[in-house]
Amino acid sequence: MADAPVATYSICACDLAAGQWGVATQSKFLAVGSVVPWAAPHVGSIATQAYANPRYGPDGLALLGKGLSAEEVVDRLTSADEERAIRQVGVVDGTGRAATFTGGDCHAWAGGRTGDGYAAQGNILVSGETVDALAATFEATAGTPLAVRMLDCLDAAEAAGGDSRGRQSAALLVVERDGGYAGLSDTLVDLRVDDHADPLGELRRLHHIHDDLFGQTPRENWIAVDEALRAELDELLGRAGHSTLADWAGVENLEERVDGEDEVDPVVLARLREVG
Repeated sequence: MADAPVATYSICACDLAAGQWGVATQSKFLAVGSVVPWAAPHVGSIATQAYANPRYGPDGLALLGKGLSAEEVVDRLTSADEERAIRQVGVVDGTGRAATFTGGDCHAWAGGRTGDGYAAQGNILVSGETVDALAATFEATAGTPLAVRMLDCLDAAEAAGGDSRGRQSAALLVVERDGGYAGLSDTLVDLRVDDHADPLGELRRLHHIHDDLFGQTPRENWIAVDEALRAELDELLGRAGHSTLADWAGVENLEERVDGEDEVDPVVLARLREVG
């Protein structure tokens, strides 16, 4: 048996239109992101917690990959586990079906809710209102990017009471086929706050930085580089000691937001003006 429960609330969710699956979680537990969240694009997402069985993550994804539904995966994982009474798990499959399980010996308050495209669960919570807030917020935020939507869910859950033992760590995982760095990874977002007095605030701060560096501005919103803007760019780049926008962006980790010299992403332009 694990030494201590992963006293946690989490949400597994998907955005089928965007082709994204993810997990967001907060806990009074060191480095919750190393245990709870698991996801694979077009396969599903899984949160394993309470006296967590980390093998539920890879084993569950393997079962989802074979075509089993979320409910079937939960049944398969828990029926094979002699210590299922102390486990908690949530699963969303590749079609958005969801299932959640809370063993009878998990510490109160413990339980979960499911809906279209999400499974919300928690243990050692102040009350069931924490899980209710996860579910209600997800249902109310359709159309919001999945990462932001799940961060909003965590904030609402914390405001509703959260983990009765307090706060320590948080994590956000979102996957999308070829959606990660340079289109060479399926990991769109993987952010972890391992030990912090305000883990949700810190997770939100990290996500803001991540979005600045790796987010995408619709191409129609890029700014055409006319003669006046070209002169300004050259002056700003010269002050920074660079001859091209690509060179400067590589140093600033903004290379994913640069594509040639004829147009400029407004995020890049704002950052260059700020530092220049």
